[in-house]
Amino acid sequence: MLQNLITAAELSNRLGDSQTIIFDVRFSLSDIQYGSRQYALGHIPGAHYLHLDHDLSRPIAAGTGRHPLPLVAAFVECMQRHGVSAGTQVVAYDDASGMFAARLWWLLKWLGHDRVAVLDGGLPAWTRSGGAVETTTPAEPLRGSFQAHVRSDMLLEVEALQSALAQGQVLLCDARAPERYRGEVEPIDKVAGHVPGAVNLPFSRNLDAQGCFKSAAELSQLHAQVDDARPIVHMCGSGVTACHNVLAATVGGHPLPRLYAGSWSEWITDPSRPIARGDD
Repeated sequence: MLQNLITAAELSNRLGDSQTIIFDVRFSLSDIQYGSRQYALGHIPGAHYLHLDHDLSRPIAAGTGRHPLPLVAAFVECMQRHGVSAGTQVVAYDDASGMFAARLWWLLKWLGHDRVAVLDGGLPAWTRSGGAVETTTPAEPLRGSFQAHVRSDMLLEVEALQSALAQGQVLLCDARAPERYRGEVEPIDKVAGHVPGAVNLPFSRNLDAQGCFKSAAELSQLHAQVDDARPIVHMCGSGVTACHNVLAATVGGHPLPRLYAGSWSEWITDPSRPIARGDD
């Protein structure tokens, strides 16, 4: 069983394995059809495409963030439709150094499926290693028997987060770029800034110059810098890139931290919630 990360070479050896299902989750926040177009132009052989908005999130509603978690029943149906069962090894990849693939990794972990790994370095690493791509859409697989076993301790909802922050019971880490965290720029959400008390841990720090995850030792040291004995909760703009920090911390050997899935885009839907700017 492979968990967390898989190399291009390891994935190459699994092509054609009936117990391995590959998902292409390429996406762009500025062009929501980008991923499906790129998939049609070429993808890892046998890969199925999943869309962040349609498959890995539920529709936005009043009070939610930009990418609310999918309804459990809908996600189970999606996994079954694509042939996932309890014994299936799932591999997720994108072309953004795991930025979106980590979301699928987290969702499957959250629902009790440990046989999931992110392709380290994504499609660029695959092509650098000489991996082929194809344009053929794979045949519809036999329906899987995937079932959800929700791990509620992986998630913290906004009301519980507010209470925990007020009592100093958790440390909140924000995965956004420093300038967004400080509120200097905000290209996506309507309000700039961060949750008071949160510390900044940009997900880009998890990566090396080639867009692969740093070594386990380096990730252990990086994430130890924000470990002050309080349980850690990760957030970002909409709960997607925060999963990258959860994955990186896990690869580094840290206990699996929790996720505030609604993140900044949910936090700002209630004007009574406080906002901080700068490095405070």
